[in-house]
Amino acid sequence: MGLSFSSGQKANGFPPDKSSGSKKQKQYQRIRKEKPQQHNFTHRLLAAALKSHSGNISCMDFSSNGKYLATCADDRTIRIWSTKDFLQREHRSMRANVELDHATLVRFSPDCRAFIVWLANGDTLRVFKMTKREDGGYTFTATPEDFPKKHKAPVIDIGIANTGKFIMTASSDTTVLIWSLKGQVLSTINTNQMNNTHAAVSPCGRFVASCGFTPDVKVWEVCFGKKGEFQEVVRAFELKGHSAAVRSFAFSNDSRRMASVSKDGSWKLWDTDVEYKKQQDPYLLRTGRFEEAAGTAPCRLALSPDAQVLALASGSSIHLYNTRRGEKEECFERVHGECITDLSFDITGRFLASCGDRAVRLFHNTPGHRAIVEEMQGHLKRASTDSTRQRLQQKLTQAQETLKSLGALKK
Repeated sequence: MGLSFSSGQKANGFPPDKSSGSKKQKQYQRIRKEKPQQHNFTHRLLAAALKSHSGNISCMDFSSNGKYLATCADDRTIRIWSTKDFLQREHRSMRANVELDHATLVRFSPDCRAFIVWLANGDTLRVFKMTKREDGGYTFTATPEDFPKKHKAPVIDIGIANTGKFIMTASSDTTVLIWSLKGQVLSTINTNQMNNTHAAVSPCGRFVASCGFTPDVKVWEVCFGKKGEFQEVVRAFELKGHSAAVRSFAFSNDSRRMASVSKDGSWKLWDTDVEYKKQQDPYLLRTGRFEEAAGTAPCRLALSPDAQVLALASGSSIHLYNTRRGEKEECFERVHGECITDLSFDITGRFLASCGDRAVRLFHNTPGHRAIVEEMQGHLKRASTDSTRQRLQQKLTQAQETLKSLGALKK
């Protein structure tokens, strides 16, 4: 399973492609003619557009070490991008081919040396291992055995626990499966939500959550024994408070916050750092309005790693809210030529990525920088030592400079 590189310069361990030019060019010219027009989008906060896919991108995932972004499209490829290149002119990507099929979902393994994909036609999980070559590049090899077929309805989400203990797959009926990494089903969860619209594994790797036709988000704990053996899946807590179906939800990086968006036209931010074993319920921190959620266009939600910014996509537009006051701060319209299929902040929280046509678009997270300014100003008033003051001032200045350079500093 070979790799192909999108540009000639050797950078970030992505060595040049030495294949013959003329054959490549003929092939390229043939493809050029058939290509439909790329959707054009410009905005002062657009940091980059990643454009190597020839098909529509359905899913993306940032690796936990922050170095890579994986994307999968119906062009039968998965691309691995280097996040170091995001602000460069060239965006290099490595390509893994999906033989006789295409991937609809992709997730990195916790050690970032493998990724799993859901196969569109095969209706199953396939694992790809990434191995470093002598020239510094990578080779992707699919493991010989795909997972057994267990779902009866189309799969809408997959996830891997960062503990490396389990994989989750969720289908559009009410089934969520918990797998061992070797492909055995450890547990079957019936969500009782009439249908599942979204499911995810929490970043801490302890919880699995799902939403669907009901006005709540249900969260389970996947329990393991001291020796790492699987024990059981137990109900942990629920996010209750919406008056209509929950369309999507997301976790903050430390799993202590969650956000949800509902058909009732509202979004909510929750404190989930509770003693649920003592029946303590999550606290509602903020409610905001998002009328577009009441429509029929697909709805996506992303929460910044520090939970300060909420991104909501409906159709091909994205809205950014600060979670402290619930105010809308940015709006990007007609970002993609198709409905947005995935939305995600990178692990630093500096960028928001979206996909939906053949490109990934990356935005500067200005509400995130503004939240830092506000937070540091508050801390500075209470700082008791010079060294603390210096550190806070440094962070404050850095965020202000970034906003200034983006022309986004509020007067």
